[in-house]
Amino acid sequence: MSAASLPPHTRTPPLTRPGCYSTVSQVAVHVPPGHQTGQDIEELLRVRDPDARVMPGLLRQMYGFEQRRVAPPGTWPSDLAAAAGRGALDQAGLLPDAVDLLIFASASEDVEEPATAHIVADKIGVTASAFDVKNACNGLLNAMEIADALIRTHQYRRVLICTGERGSLLSRQPRRSGNDLAEFLPACTLGDLGAALLMEAGDRPGVLGGHFRANSAGWRAATVSNPYFAPAPGTMTVRFDSAALAGSFQGMETAAFEGLRALGRTIDDIGLFCVHQPSVAFTHTIRDALGIPKDKVVHTFPQYGNVATASLPLQLVEATRQSRLRRGDLVALFGLASGAAAGMLLIEW
Repeated sequence: MSAASLPPHTRTPPLTRPGCYSTVSQVAVHVPPGHQTGQDIEELLRVRDPDARVMPGLLRQMYGFEQRRVAPPGTWPSDLAAAAGRGALDQAGLLPDAVDLLIFASASEDVEEPATAHIVADKIGVTASAFDVKNACNGLLNAMEIADALIRTHQYRRVLICTGERGSLLSRQPRRSGNDLAEFLPACTLGDLGAALLMEAGDRPGVLGGHFRANSAGWRAATVSNPYFAPAPGTMTVRFDSAALAGSFQGMETAAFEGLRALGRTIDDIGLFCVHQPSVAFTHTIRDALGIPKDKVVHTFPQYGNVATASLPLQLVEATRQSRLRRGDLVALFGLASGAAAGMLLIEW
């Protein structure tokens, strides 16, 4: 299949002159010091709502959840993102003025206006252009897609992508009624984490291509309300309809197959497959649907919870720490997000 005949949502980098490819040169995470076990969270739910029937071990049985990381009180998403961003720059031996563009790509944010990217940039000391990208748990993957395009077209040479998730705060929001525990419970597995990727122009292909799709009719399955339009000022509602959310993703795993096929690759060519992890069962379902061997997936959900946009870089860091990822390996990043959206980027590490 020629590049000209590919469907519009499948993208492969054009042939270009040296120095016009994008590579992921650094990845870093910032792990908050606090943590909560599933037992801790279940007990808090019982205290807050004595009428709620929260069975011991419920979060483990339903989601495979063991614990999540929790940032100290007063920590903002920008704090976690800035810490991770500084870590990525330190690893590269670069100062903040080496960054040409900073993208903040998180499901969490400090404020409605301005873009949280400006707050992160200020905390790091970056004076370059900055903006936010937001698409639920797929925000970071979309930011990589944007950074790749901007680097390949010579708009920027070095892009720092940061995210800071404070998902644990959502589980502190009041439930709407005594009958909605099932739709609130997934929020109790959300964890806090900061992550950053440094993408740079290079002479060798790093980001090889990708494939993205959406089923926007499924947006109602998982929602966090805007506090400005909440029934009571300063409050928000959190709702996750797990069955409807899973249904909105039906068939989206084919995005990975189609993207790999367009790039002339198969699952067998991939050294590491990073999958967004909202639960252990969901990860297994995606792995089985794609036929991915167990040893090609790094499981992070049980010990960190669902860290939204930070899930994929966390897996890259864990794989490196475990000596399961080396330069030259092919890595497929597969993201899923409420909305519903799915995407795959193939990179040569």
